[in-house]
Amino acid sequence: MLKGLWSFQGRYRILHLTWFAFFLTFVCWFNFAPFATVIGKELSLSPEQIKTIAICNLALTIPARIIIGMLLDRFGPKVTFSTLLIFALVPCLATALSQDFNQLVLSRLLMGIVGAGFVVGIRMVSEWFPPKEIGIAEGIYGGWGNFGAFGAEFALPSVALAAGFLGAGSSNWRLAIALTGIISAIYGVIYYKTVQDTPAGVTYRKPKRNGGLEVTSAKSFYAMIAMNFGLIFALGLLAWRLAQPAIAFLSTSQMYVIWFLLAGLYAFQTYKSWQVNRETVAGQKIYPPAERYEFRQVALLEFCYITSFGSELAAVSMLPAFFENTFALEHVVAGMIAASYPFLNLVSRPSGGLISDKFGSRKWTMTAVTAGIGLSYLLARGINQSWPIPLAIAVTMLSAYFAQAGCGATYGIVPLIKKEATGQISGNVGAYGNFGGVVYLTIFSLTDAPTLFTTMGVSALICASLCGFFLKEPKGSFAAHYEEGQASQQSVEAADSMPFVIDNRNE
Repeated sequence: MLKGLWSFQGRYRILHLTWFAFFLTFVCWFNFAPFATVIGKELSLSPEQIKTIAICNLALTIPARIIIGMLLDRFGPKVTFSTLLIFALVPCLATALSQDFNQLVLSRLLMGIVGAGFVVGIRMVSEWFPPKEIGIAEGIYGGWGNFGAFGAEFALPSVALAAGFLGAGSSNWRLAIALTGIISAIYGVIYYKTVQDTPAGVTYRKPKRNGGLEVTSAKSFYAMIAMNFGLIFALGLLAWRLAQPAIAFLSTSQMYVIWFLLAGLYAFQTYKSWQVNRETVAGQKIYPPAERYEFRQVALLEFCYITSFGSELAAVSMLPAFFENTFALEHVVAGMIAASYPFLNLVSRPSGGLISDKFGSRKWTMTAVTAGIGLSYLLARGINQSWPIPLAIAVTMLSAYFAQAGCGATYGIVPLIKKEATGQISGNVGAYGNFGGVVYLTIFSLTDAPTLFTTMGVSALICASLCGFFLKEPKGSFAAHYEEGQASQQSVEAADSMPFVIDNRNE
């Protein structure tokens, strides 16, 4: 597997093309952060408004990941990812053309849809790699994709600086942000022309019904309905935040209208889920053992992603200001130190998947990593101005490693739950990562950094204990072949030996 990564043929070509697509979505998603201070001064934004924009950047990713997961299972990753990359041009241009806080809020809400691209590649990679390699393959995809946050932090200011020399003046940040959308849209066309959904001879498996996640027992249905409420709650929390006097983007009456609409959305989502699963709920349909899965396992993975990716989103958003204020550093220096957190994704996320592959138990890998997340964040809680800066950076990197390895370990399990519903399951799990980010950042906006670190640490330790007691090892966790058998694996191996070609079979 690792030797093959240097190849640009067969399944490795698909992996490289897909992680770069994910990388570009993250560059777009985080293209506001490097310019937050500059934009705040130019548009006269308050610190509370800048924090709110950071939350808005995450908000619509919550429903978007679920919806895109459904579209993915129906239309395939090739069409879905290409469309999303092209769509990224819209919020990028909207951000670049924004003239006030309200326009920025709307543009960043739209940008949250682009942040949902992660789930598409999860399904694509799972189609091309066997279960025994799924952890490292998904880890490489996720690690290099998440590296886009670091790319935005370091590359975009340089682009803006170059634009300034060309005479753009104070609008250089606008040109840099617009450029990310243009590049993403161009690559969307390239991606569509150069990938295919599955290896030759392998059928792309779709859910039997669309409109909601198909579960295999009545108990799982009620568990799914309960978990869906959490995502609606996160959006309601954002509406409450936007209605606070310091922000005043929404009036109190508008907040109540949004809450009413969210209640209607939850009712509609519940109804659609019931339509898909009504025979199962009524006991009229019994799934054979080979097709069953417990939604409890999906719920546990959602909690794992809250503690891993949710905490990563919160940390990336608050660390620059945390280092700047705690150690009285220059803004640029604090930003460079904080950027080392997303930079570590190159190593930590693939290592989480690799450990999950090699350790022999995905369950206990998940348990150990989430415990590491909890302990490292509780250690970070004690960082203050009396600490040596190198020690503070080391503790921050320790928490970054465990949080990002937790992301890799989580998605070493997700594709193994139920193959044909991987998109929807990935969407649900991924949405809870953003749920975690919204909740953690809201807590941070109301309290302080030590409280945030404590909350993230305690949550992760609770998650670790639940994984130890209730998480189950997926069936076929370390199988050498795809579920379709030996022929499928042979087709993958044959694809590895094929030269790079543009394949338009699925157009």
